[in-house]
Amino acid sequence: MHFEIPFTGHENIRSIHKNTIEITKEASLTPSGDCIIGVGAKCGCKEIPNNIKKKIKDPNSIIIFSIKVNGYSFKIKGKGHKDLICSDPKDIVLRKSNYICPRTLAVNCDKASDAIPRKLVQILQNPKTKGVFSIEVL
Repeated sequence: MHFEIPFTGHENIRSIHKNTIEITKEASLTPSGDCIIGVGAKCGCKEIPNNIKKKIKDPNSIIIFSIKVNGYSFKIKGKGHKDLICSDPKDIVLRKSNYICPRTLAVNCDKASDAIPRKLVQILQNPKTKGVFSIEVL
């Protein structure tokens, strides 16, 4: 199962959070949003197809996320959880922890935004950058 979400860069992307990675439908971003790696996303958790949401509620599911921008690709591996809600209309958050809220799409991820290579972060800081956030459920 595979789903792709287009997003754009923003000058305030810092990508320094140690526990989460987020993309948002919001068009603006303040420097305090230090886990956000993309704005203007096509969808939030709520709009992810139901067949994917059903699959990630399986605690044995492995989810591979990719951030693809200008020929670069950064992968994050996460897990599903039976209590995932996935109902937030604006945001998608990947977490290293087990914390679950309506914005959470995966838990126990192997990386957070601070692991994204700085060269990729520089590219994401350009508002003209177009990227793709890819979800693959195994």
